[in-house]
Amino acid sequence: MNFTETMKQRRAVNFFDPDKPVSEGELKRIIETAALAPSGLNLQPWQVIVVRSREAKEKLMAAASRQTKIVEAPVTLIILADMNGWQAGHPTVEKTWVNLLDLGYMKAEQRGWFEKGALKLYGTPEKSLAFAVKNAAFFSMALMLAAKEGGLDSHPMDGFDPEAVRRAFDIPENFFIPLLIAIGHFNESAVLMPPKWRKSHDEIVYATF
Repeated sequence: MNFTETMKQRRAVNFFDPDKPVSEGELKRIIETAALAPSGLNLQPWQVIVVRSREAKEKLMAAASRQTKIVEAPVTLIILADMNGWQAGHPTVEKTWVNLLDLGYMKAEQRGWFEKGALKLYGTPEKSLAFAVKNAAFFSMALMLAAKEGGLDSHPMDGFDPEAVRRAFDIPENFFIPLLIAIGHFNESAVLMPPKWRKSHDEIVYATF
């Protein structure tokens, strides 16, 4: 399946077949493929909580407007956007720094510049939130495309109480929770409605200078 076909075939399906599992290997492939998404300064401020057990699904569904797709889908991912993911001393920041040194992108004496650059870009509450959410959104879209490319369907979910999810899964305050993503196989006994409209090129282009 080429990229255009993957984009055309990806749908936010509402009905999943609970009898068709998503294996650990499939999920690992999806996550590792999505991890190739771009991120600011390569800081990758995303993590996921994998919800598979019936007990965990029930907890999540209770915090997500009783959306039944959560219990029908073999797996639902809670997407975490790390608002501290730009700060010096953060494990991912330090791993990124070492990688930049190893690959020759930067030199040890540029450490101060690296830290000041991140602080300038992301060092307010508003900027930290935007940083985390923008990058987690790149990753989330890549997750859904990787799922479709592998023959699986998905549904991104907005309809949930973030604080209820935080309490139910003991999620630290440094994580914003932008969305949930159910992943599985479409239930063929349900009706897949036609694709909704999309803006045209001319509707999308606001201005050209």
